Amino acid sequence: MNELTAYFEKNKKAWNSMTPYHIASEFYNQKEFLNGKQSLNQIELELLGDVRGKKILHLQCHFGQDTISLHRLGAHVTGVDFSDEAIDAARATAKQLHLNTDFICANIFDLPEVLNEKFDIVFTSYGVLGWLPDMKKWAELVAHFLKPSGRLVLVEFHPVIWMLDNNFEKIAYDYFVSNPIIETMEGTYANRQAPISNENVSWNHGLAEVLDNLLQANFHIDSFEEFDYSPYPCFHGMVEEVPLKFRIGHIKHRIPMIYSLSASLSNK
Repeated sequence: MNELTAYFEKNKKAWNSMTPYHIASEFYNQKEFLNGKQSLNQIELELLGDVRGKKILHLQCHFGQDTISLHRLGAHVTGVDFSDEAIDAARATAKQLHLNTDFICANIFDLPEVLNEKFDIVFTSYGVLGWLPDMKKWAELVAHFLKPSGRLVLVEFHPVIWMLDNNFEKIAYDYFVSNPIIETMEGTYANRQAPISNENVSWNHGLAEVLDNLLQANFHIDSFEEFDYSPYPCFHGMVEEVPLKFRIGHIKHRIPMIYSLSASLSNK
């Protein structure tokens, strides 16, 4: 097993252990979701537009709430995640809701080996890129799965967030990609009291790294926006200043927390 494979296995183990706590958490509110609550936020809904009849590939879908939400909006959706626990849960949810949403358990970099389709939209969001070591390979993968007229919709936590320590008091990590960040996490962002402890591996990616690799993969950036809030209370010390807009209490609106982009293939 090479080093990168070992990192992915470590992260898979972590996400497998977190999944049941996430499903049971107030953060994800699975009960309301099963009763019809939409899990997608206004940021991505505006970028996605009318998805009725569209084929969408949802990368790093976790246990499938957003994937199923897209299905409920009329899209034909395939969700992908490397956690078998999460994909099993996603399939069980779809079955419970009598939906035929497709789910694939795979590392996204291995996806071309098991999926031979083209999509109108590739969608991925919130805490996804940091688990990937290679933005060039990622951008090429997204392009591979898009139709000639297809586009990427990405909503992600801003790289400035990942520079700061867990209490948002000092700069603790590099902005630019460097060595893998290997840490032990107690509990989980959705349930900080969960009785689990996991070592995980992540990588920081600056905006230029993401954007340049998309441009090199023949994408045109149609829109790019930064936001001074998060729609989720997933970090320490967050305050909901207005409904569904969370900021770090002592920092308030002074730093970007989220960015979004839509990118379309220039030629193919």
